[in-house]
Amino acid sequence: MRSIKTQARRVIRQPTRALKYAMYRAQLRLPVDERLAVYSSYWSAGYSCNPAAIYEKARELAPHIRGVWVVKADRVKNIPAGVDYVVEESPAYFWTIARAKYFIGNTNFPDYVVKRPGSVVVQTHHGTPLKLMGMDGLAAVSSRRRGNAAEELRKLVARWDYSIAANPQSAQSWSTAYPGRYESLEYGYPRNDILVNAAPDQGAKVRAQLGIEPGKRVVLYTPTHRGRNATDLTGLLDVAALADALGPDAVILVRAHYFYEGRPAAPGGSAQVVDVTGHPRVEDLYLAADVLITDYSSTMFDYAVLDRPIVVFAADWAEYRASRGVYFDIFDAHPGVVAATQDELIDLFASGAVDDERARQRRAAFRERFCALEDGRASERVVRRVLLGEQVDGPYRAGRADRPALPALS
Repeated sequence: MRSIKTQARRVIRQPTRALKYAMYRAQLRLPVDERLAVYSSYWSAGYSCNPAAIYEKARELAPHIRGVWVVKADRVKNIPAGVDYVVEESPAYFWTIARAKYFIGNTNFPDYVVKRPGSVVVQTHHGTPLKLMGMDGLAAVSSRRRGNAAEELRKLVARWDYSIAANPQSAQSWSTAYPGRYESLEYGYPRNDILVNAAPDQGAKVRAQLGIEPGKRVVLYTPTHRGRNATDLTGLLDVAALADALGPDAVILVRAHYFYEGRPAAPGGSAQVVDVTGHPRVEDLYLAADVLITDYSSTMFDYAVLDRPIVVFAADWAEYRASRGVYFDIFDAHPGVVAATQDELIDLFASGAVDDERARQRRAAFRERFCALEDGRASERVVRRVLLGEQVDGPYRAGRADRPALPALS
């Protein structure tokens, strides 16, 4: 009976969806709205990441351009008050994507979205890559699957006008992972501007919002994605045992990968271990944390902007490297200290090695390689280049005194 009802619903929905697509195609004949920008983050999951930072700066520097967010029906709650949005695949959504000039997202817009002449697509990405991406990652799959996926990817990348890179390493990786004719904006990551510009007490405010008492040592743990069928969202780390080892003055914030929002990522019943997967802004969690523990997540590249201790827990590095492929060896280029077992991890904290002189030297080298562009003005650069059409170079870097400064903020 259930299958019959399911089939019936599909039959009912099909004409409705077909009608929506037909309306979309008809609206493509109307002029492009030069003052309309569409934003999307993590496949329309809400308001976050680089697109959100660009949107906020655009409201300041380009208020004549209306920004509209695309969001799934069950994620509307993730859109802040006062932010315009359309629900994905609603009539308003199809009207908006048919008319918009600018498309700004950290993932690709659906393949049915037509790139109209004069429209502008900005791929912001959502992390500095450690694992192989795009065409680079496809080299590990079968030739038949690789051929189909590669062709689909080429079509999506062909729509890009701009690709944002947080650092030279990313720019190089994107060039091979997503070969295309787009302009690479080596500007730093807009979402990291807050890490440079935040008020000194912002971290304390976040801690208070999370109910963390003053004087606690806050450790943020951000395990990476290990497959859609994963059941243990905390990777290979026993978070409860780590909390016991760190003592009562430590609080561990567990932030699972965004794929797992809504699923418990931390053991219940402990004031020392707090699940913050559903927190709307990971940047706030960075500001609240004294130390970051991660495995292979791109959070390490963002958190390094703060110049605070970072611990890499690489218990399954050999397996991860073999299955996903990587751009560099984390043991050779880690941002502080690295542990291969839970005991090693606990020892690093007990000995103080997480922030000794050697760890600080490693972190400094990591920051020079991956954070040199993060000066708090990446969002401004993107808005000026893309929405205002100004010629804006990247920020100054060590030994590069020839790069022009940005105009003074009004």
